Amino acid sequence: MFEFFNKRKSSEKNKGEKNHEEKLVVFSTKLEENMQKIKEIFCDDDTLVERQFTNNLNDEIKCCIFYTDGMIDNDIINDSIIFPLQTTSIHISSENLMDVLMKQVLRSNEVQKTNDLEKIIQAIIAGDTVLFAQGSSEALILNTKGYALRAVVEPESEKVIRGPREGFTEGILRNLTMLRRRIRTPNLKTKYMTFGTVTKTKACICYIEGIVNKQVLNDLYKRLNTFQIDGVLDVNYIAEIIRDSPKSLFKTIGFTERPDMIAAKLLEGRVALFLDGTPVVITVPYLFIENFQSNEDYYVTFIYSSITRLLRICSFFATITVPALYVSIVTYHQEMLPTPMLLSIATARQDVPFPTIIELFGIIIVFQILTETGIRMATGIGQALSILGALVIGQSAVEARIVSAPVIIVVALVGITGLVVPRLSGATLVIRPLLLMLAAFLGFFGFTIGMIALLIHLYNLNSFGVPFFTDILTLDDQKTKDLAIRAPWWKMLTRPEYLTGNRTRMKMDGELKQ
Repeated sequence: MFEFFNKRKSSEKNKGEKNHEEKLVVFSTKLEENMQKIKEIFCDDDTLVERQFTNNLNDEIKCCIFYTDGMIDNDIINDSIIFPLQTTSIHISSENLMDVLMKQVLRSNEVQKTNDLEKIIQAIIAGDTVLFAQGSSEALILNTKGYALRAVVEPESEKVIRGPREGFTEGILRNLTMLRRRIRTPNLKTKYMTFGTVTKTKACICYIEGIVNKQVLNDLYKRLNTFQIDGVLDVNYIAEIIRDSPKSLFKTIGFTERPDMIAAKLLEGRVALFLDGTPVVITVPYLFIENFQSNEDYYVTFIYSSITRLLRICSFFATITVPALYVSIVTYHQEMLPTPMLLSIATARQDVPFPTIIELFGIIIVFQILTETGIRMATGIGQALSILGALVIGQSAVEARIVSAPVIIVVALVGITGLVVPRLSGATLVIRPLLLMLAAFLGFFGFTIGMIALLIHLYNLNSFGVPFFTDILTLDDQKTKDLAIRAPWWKMLTRPEYLTGNRTRMKMDGELKQ
């Protein structure tokens, strides 16, 4: 099924046989020696906690636990580990010590017996508790994780009027739980991986067996196994390495913090990658039309959602083209304007010392600075600063005849339409000035060249083997039912064929179809 992944695992296994003795460190049967070994590894680490105790009825049963302070649940350790070990009256011999403790004494829901030093170290770091006992050369790893996590709230960058208010947090298990609550089938598969030779960050690949595109899944595994990095703190570390066309302005990997969006994408055949420590989840493949889709489109009537989606598409093209069109018309093609409008613009530009291109560039840069300031500052201060800055600077610039009023209107329109599609903000930031420069030097001819180059670039992009602009020009109603407009649910009977081989999404009774 995953040929590349399995081959790599087998090669790593064969390679690791030479270092088998180094990985599997055999501990001593003496408790003091084992304790000393752990304390030497974690020397100068004051968060390591050591706790020794003995059984109340048998002094020969001596134990010691190690854990990281702040990463564990104290109640679990006290009630499920220390108390049972101190009070048990079960006869325990040194031959089967750990087996008896694991099966009859300890109350932990997850226990693992090992003598692998690397596993023990990683368990302590991850928030588990490691138990050593006198007379045993093995240790028990017990699940006692209990570190604090941020509460589940709605993502600030993906707010909706209707729909769920849940957003992912920094805990990978909690995020997977939110996904499980929405997709209650054993076909939802979760495969753990680890990234970062230093950080050892846990990741999880999720997909639905029977719906997922196997070629995309295999391609993802192949790319994830082609690099090594010392630390991974966010999914963008991975996304930049595995994405198609890494130098392109357009994202070919999806990002979201909403569980309902991940569930919807998995149901269409996509693959999701969760990473511990970040609320952002990536999905592949990612298509151009997804930049204009919102999960709220499916929670309201199809008429309203289709209108709003068309507005987003028009806003994107407006924010990248309006400045270039204004410059080309005012500079080279004044005959295209009605005479009253041309006279109004000429009057407004009277006594302005700069060319139109300089005006636009200057005001756009100021607007972008105000936008970044509003984002980085505290919420209340940032909003007030953005509004006051735009009003004061714009009004003052017009009154001082530094810029003309039509330029302020154009930049305001560009700024507003740019905020409608935040997923393309990075691309618009670069495309807009490029088109503006072409229009300033070559007029409509330069603008046309720029738009043709942009379309050619978009048509040449792929995301994990799937065309980035797929189905845009098709006339098949089942392929275009969820592109520029959203068809009603009774019309969306199949899944996109480029995402899955299992296309049947819904079956309708003949009477209901009518």
